[in-house]
Amino acid sequence: MTETGSPRDIVLLVDDSPEALGFLTEALEQSGFSVLIATSGASALNIVDRITPDIILLDAVMPGMDGFETCRRLKADAAISQVPVVFMTGLTETEHVVRALEAGGVDYLTKPINIDELRARIRVHLSNARSAQSARVALDAAGRHLLAVRGDGSIRWSTPQATRLVNAATGSDEGLDTVVSHIARWMREGRGQARDSSFAIRHAGQASLQLAFLGAIGADEYLFRLTAENKMSDDEILRQHFVLTQRESEVLLWIAKGKSNRDIGEILGLSARTVTKHLEQIYVKLGVENRASAAVKAAHVLHEV
Repeated sequence: MTETGSPRDIVLLVDDSPEALGFLTEALEQSGFSVLIATSGASALNIVDRITPDIILLDAVMPGMDGFETCRRLKADAAISQVPVVFMTGLTETEHVVRALEAGGVDYLTKPINIDELRARIRVHLSNARSAQSARVALDAAGRHLLAVRGDGSIRWSTPQATRLVNAATGSDEGLDTVVSHIARWMREGRGQARDSSFAIRHAGQASLQLAFLGAIGADEYLFRLTAENKMSDDEILRQHFVLTQRESEVLLWIAKGKSNRDIGEILGLSARTVTKHLEQIYVKLGVENRASAAVKAAHVLHEV
């Protein structure tokens, strides 16, 4: 099979030791990975600004910014936060393992690195990361307005649809902060015990958001569904504004969200060729020549609603 048909997973290798870099790079490339190299935490942060790796192998002990701080900064970047980070170091004390996990690492390998063990762990973490990504894509595709909070009311995660809905209802890009404060108060008052109980968040004197408590879905994780009164869905808005077919409006919506043709095909159950055909009609109806211009026009219309 060609490399185009089976793209290589990208490993970002971060270590200040030339010997370790050389040894690991050769072993990983022979195992079928594409390897990016960074010799410092700062260099790693610069690389992920341009390329998103599939997994990061990170030395804990480096001069300047150590691996723990590097991991914390990587995890603060929304585009990188879901990428698994595996620490590599000669430090074996429990406190160092705990620091690595608290910084956002998913695993910890002690030096000298056993290549067979490293390959096995990479496969496991890549598989886990893909499963988590599939779940997020499924939520996206279902168009669900869902968010989860911790027991203290602080947010754990929110689907893109929920974030967009909240921001539109509150008229603010920081709308989730408003919703979370209401949820925290509601839970403190002890009303978050029964499934399907609900409450409204009023904005400018009107009930603009309805939150339904769906129950606990894990340790310290509580799920809510959001709805808004008399609000058209995003694809309906695009369909009416640009006089599109239903499928065209769905494709345009995902283009506006930055999805590739391949992603859109998987989400909507279409072939890449069919997505391309829909895009050709969308360009004509919007009076644009490329997907970037179409995305800008769609985002502008949705932002105004």
